[in-house]
Amino acid sequence: MSSSDATPAFPERMEISGEGLVLRDWEEADCEGMPALFDHPDIAYWTPIVSPFDEEAARGRLERARRLRADGTAILLAVTVDGGAPLGEVMLRRAPEGTELGYAIGPAHRGQGLAARAVRVMAGYAFEELGAEQVILELEAENAASVAVATRAGFRLLDVPLIEGEEKGRAYVLQTWGLARERF
Repeated sequence: MSSSDATPAFPERMEISGEGLVLRDWEEADCEGMPALFDHPDIAYWTPIVSPFDEEAARGRLERARRLRADGTAILLAVTVDGGAPLGEVMLRRAPEGTELGYAIGPAHRGQGLAARAVRVMAGYAFEELGAEQVILELEAENAASVAVATRAGFRLLDVPLIEGEEKGRAYVLQTWGLARERF
């Protein structure tokens, strides 16, 4: 059975509100401002987001977000406080290992709890709308900011094998953190 048979399809358009945030679809008008969010050494190092990230990369990311949604694979939403200017991105991906969440907050918007709140809002969507029993974050132990986000959002380090790989010519080892529906 394919994942599309076993789980609900993603809506064509989305807007999710909670915890003082509005998570919304990326729009064409957002492309101009996306480099200020994603063209940063931290994002280049810790995430698979393309680097350097320019307006062409932004258009590619917008197209990728639309394709992944249509395929039923993932949702990429802009993190906003009011539905307006994007401050970052939150992602939900259906994967064999579980419902995975991810995020990237623009450097100018860090330190406001946006990542932890966006992850919790997206976890709520996964639990309530998709019937997920658990959501996961995969992150490197050395990424202190992401470990802090996972902890603040209520995730716990899971006793599962580490994930080893290479991205952008750099080896990585990921831990899996989980948030169970009953703890949400």
